Amino acid sequence: MTKELLKGNDAIGAAAIDSNCQCYFGYPITPQNEICEYFSEHMPKAGRVFIQAESEVAAINMVYGAAASGVRAMTSSSSPGISLKMEGISYLAGAELPCVVANIMRGGPGLGGIQPSQSDYFQATKGGGHGDYRLIVLAPSGVQELYDFTRLAFHLADKYRNPVMILGDGFLGQMMEVVVKDSKKSDNFEEPEKPWATNGCKGREKNIINSLYLDPAVLEQHNNKLQEKYRQITENEQRVDTYLTDDAELIIASFGIAARIAKEAVDMARDKGIKAGLIRPITLWPFPGKTFTSYSKVKAILTVEMNAGQMVEDVRLAVNGKVPVYFHGRTGGMIPESKDIVAELEKMGGAKV
Repeated sequence: MTKELLKGNDAIGAAAIDSNCQCYFGYPITPQNEICEYFSEHMPKAGRVFIQAESEVAAINMVYGAAASGVRAMTSSSSPGISLKMEGISYLAGAELPCVVANIMRGGPGLGGIQPSQSDYFQATKGGGHGDYRLIVLAPSGVQELYDFTRLAFHLADKYRNPVMILGDGFLGQMMEVVVKDSKKSDNFEEPEKPWATNGCKGREKNIINSLYLDPAVLEQHNNKLQEKYRQITENEQRVDTYLTDDAELIIASFGIAARIAKEAVDMARDKGIKAGLIRPITLWPFPGKTFTSYSKVKAILTVEMNAGQMVEDVRLAVNGKVPVYFHGRTGGMIPESKDIVAELEKMGGAKV
């Protein structure tokens, strides 16, 4: 294990190399360019493949080819670039190919701006491409988690033969923190055999990687198989962090960098005598609905997001009307302030259920 001061984007690259990622294909866009730069420097040194593709569309299709051959592969981009990759991501999900996609979000819609945002939540968790598919979505809140969750992403991708998205933002990508790096493979994260890969017949029946099924009955059967896999992921992979929730009367729900601000707001609220707590979803999909249902007796829940209100819908679905759910958000690259969150909690404190 080593300690290193890393920028968030660099932590993703370091974790991918430590996870035996063999191929990276990307295309520049702010604020994730350091990921491309890190791979361009370090992948050739490790004897691995770095390609700056001619476009985002080309990059994601290169990921498809590499993943089909059985090697660990990834790409990264930021919001509009991820939109361009969505067709390829749907193909990857349909063909059950493991890969990792990092989205360092910026403001939108359209070209928007280069400041941090969380407005791609819908795109990531509801399937921004076509068809009935799901991505496993991990939401780090610091540079250490950018490293740790990238390692986890490769593990989950292989475990379920499914694309995994790391959903960060421009703030996380650009900030610097000390990271504990572990390049050794743990028993739980060891890369599995891939007998399905198209890596040469070698005396066996040929493998075919495909997402095209022209017979509707066969396509339905394939979809049923995918949905069963998604049910297993939902049952087994919900991850969440909680803070001061045991006696909380008011709970903040927040993810990513906004959750760090929300945690400070919880401490400020406690100093004012408000029994506040924090639920931080780590997996945005599968959404940790089980955790929210266990707090059905709190007075109210406030979601804090850097968007116009997206995760709030999943919180409301989770509590199913048993708890009032409010929303506080900033858009366009603006960041919520802890004092404003506390003010919202004070308004909610007198709410009657």
